[in-house]
Amino acid sequence: MTNSSPQRRSTALSTRAEFSPFGNKLVQSGFVNSEQMRQALIESRKSGIPLTEVLESVSGRKLSPELLRQYKKQQLFELKILYGVESLDPEISSVGSTTVAHLIDTLIPVDVCRRHRLVPLSKNEDQNPPSVLVAMVDPDNLEASDDLNRILRPQGLALQRMVITQEDYQLLINVYLDDLAVRQKHLEQEKYTDINQDLENLENLNLDDAPEESEADLGAAMKGAEDAPVINLVNRILAKALHDKVSDIHIEPQEENLRIRFRKDGVLREAFDPLPKKIIPAVTARFKIIANLDIAERRLPQDGRIRRLFEGRKVDFRVNTLPSRYGEKVVLRILDNSATQLGLDKLITDPETLHIVQEMVSRPFGLILVTG
Repeated sequence: MTNSSPQRRSTALSTRAEFSPFGNKLVQSGFVNSEQMRQALIESRKSGIPLTEVLESVSGRKLSPELLRQYKKQQLFELKILYGVESLDPEISSVGSTTVAHLIDTLIPVDVCRRHRLVPLSKNEDQNPPSVLVAMVDPDNLEASDDLNRILRPQGLALQRMVITQEDYQLLINVYLDDLAVRQKHLEQEKYTDINQDLENLENLNLDDAPEESEADLGAAMKGAEDAPVINLVNRILAKALHDKVSDIHIEPQEENLRIRFRKDGVLREAFDPLPKKIIPAVTARFKIIANLDIAERRLPQDGRIRRLFEGRKVDFRVNTLPSRYGEKVVLRILDNSATQLGLDKLITDPETLHIVQEMVSRPFGLILVTG
C-alpha cells in the first residue's frame, strides 16, 4: 500500500502535466481515459478535425454544453496568449451580419476572406487613422496581412486584428455565403425579364432617336445602350429569334450599316433590313450589359450569358463577342431546353436504318460518328 500510493500520485501528476485543464477534467470525470485523450489529441492535430468532435467520436457520447463552453474558453485564452491579440467569441460579443456583409461586399472581397480564413467585423472612423477590425484564424499569417494592407492602405485605413477559432470563422463566413446565395437568387429572378412585355411598344420604334456615337466614346455608348429605342431593339431581336425558332443570332457591324442574321437549320439568313451604322456601339454595349460583360474591353473576345423568360419558359443565350474591323461582333447561341426535341423516329424515316441505329445506341460502349 505504501509503495503504490506514491506511484499513483506520480501517474496523476504526469497526466495533469500532459493534458490541458479541459483534458484533465474529461479524464477525471471518466468521459475518456488517459489513452483515449492522448489519441484524440494526436488525431485532431493530424486531421485538423476539432478536438471536441474527435472526443465525441471516441467516447460515443456528446459533450455537455458546459464542457463545450469550457473548452472554447480555454481555446480562446490559449489563442490570445499565442498571438498576442484579443480573441473573439461571437457567442459573447455580438457580430453584426449586416456590417460584415457590407464590408465584404465593398472592402475586403470574399475570396480574400476564404483564402486567408478571416472576417471583417467593423470599421472605426473615430480613430486616427480610421481602422478596420478583422477576425483571423491565423493573425500571424504574413501573406494575409500583406493582402489586407494592400486593400486598406490606399483608402487611408489601418488594420486591427483579432484571433478567432476555425469553427467560429466557418460559422460567420457561412452566414455571409448563405445571405449572398439568397441575394444572387433574387438578382437572377429580376433578370428574368419577360420579352413579351416589351413587344407592345416596338411598332413605333424610331431608331433616329438613338444618339450618334463614335466607337471610342465609351460614355456615349453607355448612354445609348440605356436609351429606350436601343433596349426595345435588342428585346425585339431576341423575341424574333425565339419566335422563329432559330439556333443562333449574329450581330455583325458592317462598313455602312449593322447586319443582323439568324441561323436556322444551319443556314444564315438576314433577320432585319440593314440598321443604321450609328447605333452599332449602343447595340453592342446593350448586349454586353445584359450579358454581364466588360463593356470597356473592346480588344479581346468575351463570353457571357443572358437569361430571359419567353412565353412562360426560361431561355438561356450564350453570348460571345469578337473585335472586328467595324466594331465588335456579337453571336448568341440559343439554349432553349424546353423547346421540342425530335426523336430518332422523326429524324430517320427509313425503318431498317432506324433499327440499326437503335441497336447501336443500346450498346454499352462504342462510338457513333455523324458526318455529312
